[in-house]
Amino acid sequence: MELEGKSALVTGGGRGIGRATALALARQGCAVAVCARTREEVEETARQVRGAGGKALAFTADVSLEADAERVVAETISQFGGLDILINNAGVFVLASVLETPVEEWDRLMAVNARGAFLFSRAALRHMRERRAGAIINISSTAGKRAYPEQSAYVASKHALLGFTKALALEAQPYGIRVHAVCPGVVATQMSAVTHADRPDRMEPEDVAQAVVYLLSLSPQAAVDELVLRRNGAVPWSS
Repeated sequence: MELEGKSALVTGGGRGIGRATALALARQGCAVAVCARTREEVEETARQVRGAGGKALAFTADVSLEADAERVVAETISQFGGLDILINNAGVFVLASVLETPVEEWDRLMAVNARGAFLFSRAALRHMRERRAGAIINISSTAGKRAYPEQSAYVASKHALLGFTKALALEAQPYGIRVHAVCPGVVATQMSAVTHADRPDRMEPEDVAQAVVYLLSLSPQAAVDELVLRRNGAVPWSS
């Protein structure tokens, strides 16, 4: 896909991987919409996108709410004249054993990490199917491919996201829509600081953003279903 002139929507775009991805897409010539729950964060991302020379929209939204997903996608299409790229990046985390995980926390992680991607993908897919073109990238995790102790809710939500990505890809491909998953390991974000704050070898959000740009830039003759990113020094083929 030629990215110059394309329009993109990034959920969880207020900081970390979402902000880095929004900026990377803007530098490639995309108009970028970002959404997150905190207004100040998404407005700062939009300001940086404009500073990089791109068009930007900022929305506050709860990705787990159907009305918010429909509103953000519809407004992005209206303002940009279409939607070519959706990046489902919004995610939350909790560190707790199975016995210590409240039901409310389990439901919250499933709602944001899995349901949110479903809602935004469904809203975007209607538009992309009509145009018979588009790309959807879901930011999963190595936790979507293996298990970690005291992360049962997060692991379950990321496995759900990866399963949804596979099913969505099968439904979308006949309409010329590409669906990918990016599964990063430990990235230096506010979320990973809960478990890996003392690790100096964490990947940077920009590493994931570069992977997103790579997937989107592939020729129409090539497709990568899933891209696993590990930090340099981690065990190869360990996920």
